[in-house]
Amino acid sequence: MVAWTLVFHIMGLVFWVGSLLVVTHILAVHTDETSPEIRATLGRLETRLFKGLTHPGAALMVITGTLLVAQDPEYLREHWLHAKLLLVLVLIVLDLRLYLRTVAFQAGKIELTRGECMTMHGAIALVFSCILILVLLKPFGLPQRRTQLMAPGRPGGSAAWRTPAARPAGCPPPLMRASCNPKGKRLSNKQS
Repeated sequence: MVAWTLVFHIMGLVFWVGSLLVVTHILAVHTDETSPEIRATLGRLETRLFKGLTHPGAALMVITGTLLVAQDPEYLREHWLHAKLLLVLVLIVLDLRLYLRTVAFQAGKIELTRGECMTMHGAIALVFSCILILVLLKPFGLPQRRTQLMAPGRPGGSAAWRTPAARPAGCPPPLMRASCNPKGKRLSNKQS
């Protein structure tokens, strides 16, 4: 269940952030366009991206993120997750600001500049990069949890444990490790 939730969480991220980056770039082109027909086409494209990818992707990411935390509430103690959630809130604010300014621009209420659109593009990319760094490196995780996550018996644990030379005698490859204890003795299903 966790693996599938994580898959949909990452899909939501791709849809949300990817379409935000595309919308900011299209808006930058839109600001320089003079033809009314092309401006109308670009406006429809921006609206479709927001309604078809950006906001559904954001909703999918928030829902699956909530499910992931609900499946392992201990994550709420992790400091890297606090920083990530703060950056997700920043991303939501950037999304809403971009959406509201896009709607006002399309209605002719405000003027956007190419520079403003590209600044939003850069800000979204920077926040996204910081979120990736936090999730992949977990730079200030709890020491006990970090040790547990890097334990030899856990998936993604110690790389040395995964090499055949470092694996205790009699232990099967990593995917079958549930039937082996660290001392190399095979366990029956009742002992696992």
